[in-house]
Amino acid sequence: MHFTEYDTRLAAYGLIVRDEQILLAWYNGKGQGRAGWTLPGGGVEFDESMESAVAREVFEETGYRVSVGGPIATDHFAVTMDEVRGRPFKSQRVLFDATITGGDLGTTEVDGTTDFARWIPLDETGAMGYRSRIVDIALGIVAGR
Repeated sequence: MHFTEYDTRLAAYGLIVRDEQILLAWYNGKGQGRAGWTLPGGGVEFDESMESAVAREVFEETGYRVSVGGPIATDHFAVTMDEVRGRPFKSQRVLFDATITGGDLGTTEVDGTTDFARWIPLDETGAMGYRSRIVDIALGIVAGR
């Protein structure tokens, strides 16, 4: 399928680990998809870099300011027909290392798709319920470090 025949969403996420805990955000399902845990991050705006998108999204979803490192993983998925868009859809996701430089835990976006953020102990991630595949990718990276 030619790229003009489907919609693409470019998204960027931050992997933030501190004291054997991972920072995750609760996606409420208001956008599209199932509610559950995800990494802080989201769609890259038309006029911003992926690194700027990570910094903006992490602040909106967690209240923390971050320094964004390099990309550490990519992921994508596609659906042949997206009911909302009325055409095929592809999501391309890039995961970046990120380090907290300031701020306080607390979601700053209003009426968005993130209800709250939490530090989840790495040894408790198996019992946390539904989570986005991007969380599993991040946990695999953390386990390999």
